[in-house]
Amino acid sequence: MAAPAKPAEAPPRDAQLRDAQLRAGRLAAALRENLKRRKLQVKGRATVGAEAGPDSGQAASHDSAGFVPDKSTD
Repeated sequence: MAAPAKPAEAPPRDAQLRDAQLRAGRLAAALRENLKRRKLQVKGRATVGAEAGPDSGQAASHDSAGFVPDKSTD
């Protein structure tokens, strides 16, 4: 007669805790990198927006279509 199969054992509590800490560390690092990237994007947009100015005839950075008030055909 064959021996009954053992139920799968859960990993030790220490291993679970270590895995959770590693996962939290990776998440924190990813969030920091994302925040840095977003800050650089905002800074770049502010620089472009300052260069464009209201009288330069260039569209503001948030105007992705490139329409400016003096070009509209109302």
